[in-house]
Amino acid sequence: MNPELLPELVSFKMPFGKYKDTIIADLPENYLVWFATKGFPKGKLGMLLQTMYEIRLNGLEYLLKPLRTPGSFS
Repeated sequence: MNPELLPELVSFKMPFGKYKDTIIADLPENYLVWFATKGFPKGKLGMLLQTMYEIRLNGLEYLLKPLRTPGSFS
């Protein structure tokens, strides 16, 4: 898992599909599991989806909570 991707998980939106425009961190677990079984897309989107999958799989969602708080980037 690349910690530099964490801020993007709470800001990057899914660019296509049923969950288009949904923040990656807000995607349902079953959607991430589907990608894990079928294969993650190439490139940055795939890295973000795979990272979010690993976070959910290991119960690490708490890592994203401070990043959702206004003013946490200052």
